[in-house]
Amino acid sequence: MLPGGWDNRTFRLGDQLLVRMPSAERYASQIKKEYQWLPILAPLLPLSIPTPVAMGAPSTDYPWHWSTYRWLEGETIAKASIDDACELATSLAQFILALQRIAPQHGPVAGAHNFYRGGALTNYDAETRQAIAVLKDKIDVKVVTEVWEAALATNWEHPPVWIHGDISAGNLLMKEGRLSAVIDFGAMAIGDPACDLAMAWTFFSGESRTIFQNTLIYDAGTWARGRGWVLWKALIVAAGTVGANTVEGKKAWHIMEEVLADYAKYQE
Repeated sequence: MLPGGWDNRTFRLGDQLLVRMPSAERYASQIKKEYQWLPILAPLLPLSIPTPVAMGAPSTDYPWHWSTYRWLEGETIAKASIDDACELATSLAQFILALQRIAPQHGPVAGAHNFYRGGALTNYDAETRQAIAVLKDKIDVKVVTEVWEAALATNWEHPPVWIHGDISAGNLLMKEGRLSAVIDFGAMAIGDPACDLAMAWTFFSGESRTIFQNTLIYDAGTWARGRGWVLWKALIVAAGTVGANTVEGKKAWHIMEEVLADYAKYQE
């Protein structure tokens, strides 16, 4: 499976390798970061992750570092048929916990290089409030603002831990019916793990969500920030697709509903 999304161009090279090339300068530092850290993290994790093979240097033909990786077999869970969402929730939660147990010393601190994933949600406050203003006639502004401000009111009060930064259905691979690999570590850093909880609302529901949440034993503030990360993304996508009948827009509205319903449950 090819790792990477809009931030990277990926090309399969034969049967065993692929090439990953950042599509813009703001993604370029991801290559060197993955090349340095993925070999260190891999032996300590319960699932496969990309293995860098070689890193290419900038040239007159291409201005940034690029890299080759070993090919990982599998199909993203966004496309795969999921027979047991509860088992998937358990496996993913265990992977997140294993990642966080790895010593964070000298790891890249969350910041501009990974778009502040694992950093403070305040970095996205203005953008979120602007989206709320755009959607004011389509959402319950009071409740949405309450969820957002509940997230802003909390902080990670512990030492920083390793985060993936973009755990999503497109970055998880299934093989033979089981979660087998996690790909695209371009947003990895050390920081607040709340951003790695997004699958609770973007993918899991019912029993699988409960299993995911119970396996990842965090305080209420961390889950509040997790909802905040997901709400921010859903709001900006919804605001950007107002009036357009797009799959992306519909998904954003659905995710927003899941976040608000989950928040309401914890207020009862």
